[in-house]
Order: sequence, then C-alpha cells, then structure tokens
Amino acid sequence: MIGIFSFVGFTLLVAVISYLATRNTNEESSDGYFLGGRSLTAGVIAGSLLLTNLSTEQIVGLNGSAYKDGLSVMAWETLAAIAIVVTAIFLLPRYLKSGLTTIPQFLANRFDVTTKTITSGLFLTGYVVVLLPVILYSGSVAISGMFNIPSLLNVSNETALVICIWGIGIIGSIYAVFGGLKAVVVSDSINAIGLLIGGVLIPVFGLMAIGDGSVLGGLDTLVSANPERFDSTGNPGQEVPFMTIFTGMMLVQLFYWGTNQQIIQRALGAKSLAEGQKGLLLASFLKILGPIILVLPGMIAFHYFDNGLESSDLAYPELVRAVLPKPLVGFFAAVLFGAILSSFNSVLNSSVTLFGIDIYKQHINKDAPEITVVKYGKIFGICLALAAMFIAPLIANAGSLFNYLQQINGIYSIPIFTIIVVGYLTKRVPAIAAKIGIFSGSILYIISQFWLGPNMVEKALTAAKESGVTNQQALRIVEADAYPHFLHIMAILFLLNVGIMLIIGKIYPRKEVFVIEYTDQVSIEPYKYVKQLGIVICTIVIGIYIYFAK
Repeated sequence: MIGIFSFVGFTLLVAVISYLATRNTNEESSDGYFLGGRSLTAGVIAGSLLLTNLSTEQIVGLNGSAYKDGLSVMAWETLAAIAIVVTAIFLLPRYLKSGLTTIPQFLANRFDVTTKTITSGLFLTGYVVVLLPVILYSGSVAISGMFNIPSLLNVSNETALVICIWGIGIIGSIYAVFGGLKAVVVSDSINAIGLLIGGVLIPVFGLMAIGDGSVLGGLDTLVSANPERFDSTGNPGQEVPFMTIFTGMMLVQLFYWGTNQQIIQRALGAKSLAEGQKGLLLASFLKILGPIILVLPGMIAFHYFDNGLESSDLAYPELVRAVLPKPLVGFFAAVLFGAILSSFNSVLNSSVTLFGIDIYKQHINKDAPEITVVKYGKIFGICLALAAMFIAPLIANAGSLFNYLQQINGIYSIPIFTIIVVGYLTKRVPAIAAKIGIFSGSILYIISQFWLGPNMVEKALTAAKESGVTNQQALRIVEADAYPHFLHIMAILFLLNVGIMLIIGKIYPRKEVFVIEYTDQVSIEPYKYVKQLGIVICTIVIGIYIYFAK
C-alpha cells in the first residue's frame, strides 16, 4: 500500500504544479495552446524532450537489446546527441525564423499546400496507428505488473490491462487536450527529474549487488567477466551493426530529433532562438549519459542472471524486482508512470496540433478564428484518445510489435526527411518533386522491407539449414548476410530520392527562387556559444566510441 500511496501522491503533485504553472497561459490562441505561448525556457524544453523520448518500450526494450548485444546498442542514445546538435545549429534557426507551429507548414511555403497536407496525413497516421496504442498497451502492461493490479482489484489480467489503459489514456488526455503544450512540458520537466533519479538508482543497486556492496567493485566485476560486451563496435549479427551508424542510423536520428513534430514542437515553443538552442544542447548532453539508464542495467542483468532469462525483454523488470529496495518501488513506479504518460500526451498533443493547424484551418474552415481552431483541435484529440484506448487492448504482443514497428516507421520517416532536407538546401526544386519523393520513397521501402527482403531471407535460411548448421546458427548467418540491414536500406533510398528530386528540379525548376521570410515571432539571435558547445558534445561522443573500441 505504501507503493500505491507514493505513486498517487507523486502523480497528484505533478498535476498540481502543472496547473499552477499554466493557469495564466492564454490557450484560446494557436500559439498559446499549441506552443505554450512561445514562452518555453531552456530547462523546460530539455526536460520535455527527454521525457517525450523515453517510454516503457525504450526503457525495457533498449536494456533488453543491451542484454543480448552489450554496449554497441548505445548508438541509439549517443548518436542522438549529435543529431540534436545539428538541429540546434542548422534547423531550429530556420524554423523560428519562419514562425512555424508545425513542420509541414514549412513544406507549404517551400512547395505547396498539397505537399503539406500529405505530410501531415503521414505524421498523423504514424502517430495514431503506430504510436498511441502501443504506448498505452506496453505502459499498461508495466504498471499492471508492477502493482499486481489483478490481485489488488481481484480481476482478470485482461480486465486489469483495460483499467490501466483507460487510466493512462484519460490522465494523458487531460494534460494534452485540455492543458495544451505548456501543461505537457511542465509535467514532463518534473517527471524528468524523477526519472533521472530513479533511473540511476537501478544500475547503482545492480552494481552493488554484483560487487558485494561496492559500485566500483561491481563495475570492475562486470567488465572483467565479459570484456567483449564492452566493445562499442560490437559483433557481426548484432541488432545495430557498427557500419549503420554511418548510414541509416544518423538519418533516423536526424528525422526524429530534427523534423518529427512530436519532438521538435518543444523547441518551436521557445521564447527565443537562444533559449531553444540552450534547451537542445542541454538535452544533447544528457543523451550522452542516457546509456547509464538505458544500456547499463541490461548489461548488469546479463551478469546477474548469468544469461539465464527466458527473454531479453525481462532483463530490466527482473533486475528492478531483484535489486531495488522495496520502499523505493512505489516511487520508481510513479516515475515510470510519468514516462509512459509523457510519451502518450506528447504524441496526442502533436496530433491535435497537426490537425488543427494543417487540416482544419487549411481545408475545413479557412476563416475560422483561433479559438475555433483550438476548439476543434481538442475535439479531434479526444476522438484520437478514445480510438487509441479502444485499439490498445487488441495488441497481442507489445514487445515484438514495437521492434517490428521500428521498421514500419521507415515508410514515412525517410521520405519526409528527404523532402525537408532538399527543401532547405535547394531553391528551385518544385512541388512535384516533393510529391514524387514522398510516394517513391514509401513505395520502394515497402517493396524492399516487406517483399524483396523476406523472400531473400527465406531462401538464405533454407540454404543455411541444408548445409547442416543448427536453426540458431542459420538465423545468425541469415541476419548478418542475407539482406542489407534496414538502416542501410534507408540510407540507400534516401540518396536515391534526393537524386530523383534533384533531377526533376533540373528539368522542371521552380519559377521563383525560394526565400525564407522572417516573421518576427521571437528573437532569432543565436546563443553565442552554440557552435562551441556543439563541437564539444560531438567530440565527447566520438571519444566514447574510440575509448570503448576493441
């Protein structure tokens, strides 16, 4: 019961602070509701970015990957730091100069309204179909298991899951739909503090458990027992092959941190360019420390359980259950709940923004006053939340589904990133090139990953088995050699789409040269140390890879 009380108390504390911090914000205007009145400061932006990024899928999933492959999976965290630096120096100044509320708005200015609408539709489809139900389902599984809701309420596992889904969904909807972006980022910032504290406690107690009470002793034991698992370049057949960090991995990171509405919306709400850049740089530095929370526990679990777990996805929850003192379980559950809630309400708020600005205002009611745009954006958000809450229980296996969806996201992420990059780096590539780039990128990726790739893998698997190796050995051979990794495929298609767009631009150039117009929404005076600090952060990331390379 102490765990329940601490959980409820921490959650209510966050809600009260969020209300007090946002009660004077004018949420009847688009800027007030969608961008927090363009008043966000560096600390709030950094905290919200981190909590929006973190969810149960990542905390459990990435530690599960570390349980299997070791330190090499840190690429998902450390390379994010470089992508955030690129966003701070090159992309954010252009976004704020244009006064953007959504990324697709730039595409309307650069290409045409149809391109913007297609992109908004792709974003919304990805958020609604891919992200919201998965976040609700996986988060509910974690909370139900941590508090043992079936026994507590004397209900079946299925009923407990539905109760948790609707609880998370309703609370998240209140923040996102009725509180706007500022309520989301304030709650995120508070939860970020708790997550950092709780997240660090797990590897600390884990190292103490394998080091006879000593953190340094535990670390020495962990390294000496399996030194090959601390190789930053990894081994063949691993989840993140080393060479992918020079190809598709960086493209995925740049799309996610630089153009994904769910993430970049926090920086778009900055009170000035300098504040936005400071917030991004702070988040970038903290991402370097991310492996302490998202990779190290999985590696500790590998040693603690002597690689004896039935599934790698059990690594994190089993380690928490084994090493965390019982009085702290309630606090950690509340922190984890905050991460789940943050991911849900952030995606929902971004969906509301895209619909209100890019769909309703553009196509349904062009003359609608801002208060009406906000009103129908909220209605749309409620409908999305309800749909996600009904769909979430239908998901049978959230863990494997999440891994599978990482590839599905490539259907829209790389095509969108391609047209944004070409849009900013060229002046005369026309709108028709952007439309062709979106559709060709999506279609070619679908053909590659869901038809050509599986067929080649199946043939290679059959040939490997016929050679006399075991099924596990055959799978390893196929995973490493049969077909290019999906991150390599993303890089190949990115270059191909860029080439297609440039050729079209050469044959049918845009009549007028595109020029970014300054809208004077906020000060675009850059933070004076942005480049120097960016170089320092990138140098640290490179140094980490060199230090741990075997």
